[in-house]
Order: sequence, then structure tokens, then C-alpha cells
Amino acid sequence: MIFCIINMLNYVDRGAIASNGVNGKLETCDDSGVCTSGSGIQGDFKLNNFQDGILSSIYNPFRLIGVGLSVWTFAMAGCGASFDFWSIAFCRMLVGVGEASFISLAASFIDDNAPVAQKTAWLATFYMCIPTGVALGYVYGGYVGENFGWRYAFWGEAILMLPFAVLGFVMKPLQL
Repeated sequence: MIFCIINMLNYVDRGAIASNGVNGKLETCDDSGVCTSGSGIQGDFKLNNFQDGILSSIYNPFRLIGVGLSVWTFAMAGCGASFDFWSIAFCRMLVGVGEASFISLAASFIDDNAPVAQKTAWLATFYMCIPTGVALGYVYGGYVGENFGWRYAFWGEAILMLPFAVLGFVMKPLQL
């Protein structure tokens, strides 16, 4: 129930930004110079129609994935550069933020775009990467940590993820 309420509130925001009460309208003046004041976001910030349209459509899953993976990448590099418990703890929290933004958007994207007959296989493959990644992480972490030091394990992960973070910013959404 808690997840359902959180999910509903996330989508309440999408409706709220598009509503006349929140979005509002620009100040208008008639030919005789009588003006009516603007309202909402558009009126308060004096947004033109282009700017106003961007606010409700700025949600691009690939850019948000890019942001999430960038947070993850920088946090991973920060783990490698940490200097005490609190610095690595903070970086590990940011790793979780980056991971959460990716996993939630990627699964939804696959669900929305996979061919109907293959949707289950696509999602199963995607989610199978979780235990596979953990298993590979034990091998990778053990090898790199033993041979190069624990910091290099984090820096290596950051370097490996960097191209995917960049890809999130340059990749265009699918045109369906």
C-alpha cells in the first residue's frame, strides 16, 4: 500500500503541473490596454508558450537515466576517493540514488517498448542481471581488491559506467 501511495503521488505531480491552477496563464492585455494579471507558474515566471510546454514535457527517460547513471558514476568514484567512514557512507547513499533512478526507468521502458510476445523474456533477462551482477561483483571485487587495492574496484566501476551515463544524455527517445 505504501508503494501504491508513493506511485500515485508521483503521478499526481504530472497532473498538477498540467492543471490550470498550477500551470496558470500569462498576463493578457486587450487592444485598449486593459490587462488581466497572469496566474500560476506561467504568470509568475512570465513564461512564453515554449518554456511553459517544456516544463511538462521535460521528462525524457534517457536523460533521467543519464542523470541517474552520472550520479552513480560520480558516487562510485567518490567511494574510491573516500577518506573516512562518513565520506564513503555518503557516497554509498548516492550510489543508491543513481541505481534507483535507473532501475525504475529502465524496467518501465522495457515494459512499454518490448514486443508483447517477448515482454516477459525481456523483463526476465533484465532482472536476471541483478543476481548475475552480484555474483560477478564478488569475483571482480575479489580480484581487483587483492591485486590493486579496494579503491581501484570502485574507480574501475566508475570508468566502466561512464560511457553509459553519457549515452543517456545523447540517445534519442524511441519514436513509436
